Amino acid sequence: MQEPGDFEISRRDLVVGTAASVALSAAPSLSDAQTGVSGAQVMPRTPAISKVSFNVDGAIRELSLDTRTTLLDALREHLGVMSPKKGCDHGQCGACTVLLDGRRVTTCLALAVAHDGADITTAGGLAHGALHPVQQAFLDHDGFQCGYCTPGQICSAVGMIAEAKAGHPSHVTKDLNGAIDLTDEEIRERMSGNLCRCGAYVNIVAAIRDVVS
Repeated sequence: MQEPGDFEISRRDLVVGTAASVALSAAPSLSDAQTGVSGAQVMPRTPAISKVSFNVDGAIRELSLDTRTTLLDALREHLGVMSPKKGCDHGQCGACTVLLDGRRVTTCLALAVAHDGADITTAGGLAHGALHPVQQAFLDHDGFQCGYCTPGQICSAVGMIAEAKAGHPSHVTKDLNGAIDLTDEEIRERMSGNLCRCGAYVNIVAAIRDVVS
């Protein structure tokens, strides 16, 4: 039994009150009404444009780019260099890997304007007259299936071998002061940032082992 003074609301009152709240939240604010400015009338800012230049696979390429453009989009969308692939676009799959000033880099996370004047080598620029040893090893050992990740895998392998020769340790390196032996465990750890959705990992490791041996 309802006591006197209890709050009572009908279904109709609830519906009417909810509709009124929605209408008020959607209405322009008082400050907008006073200034005559609404969100729909705000003009977008003009993107900042910057001139950049790269040495891509031995050729100087110049561009005028939105400063928000990634290096991957600059290569693919603006220069037509299709070797690096757009996979995850979050730096997690390695399909977009190239050699940037000799070091492997995921281009989807690099801003083009931050690397003005850089030397960029894609998998397509590794061969000079004959295939690069890593490219040949991937062919010899069937280190691919669909091939989508292969350019990134090859660039990463080339960069990884150079890192090991320079004495850069990995998470599984046991002797931090001695020469680095690229065992299968080392190769798997150092290539773990490059995913192969076809599962050709065994052959990829075999190809790299063949090169370093």
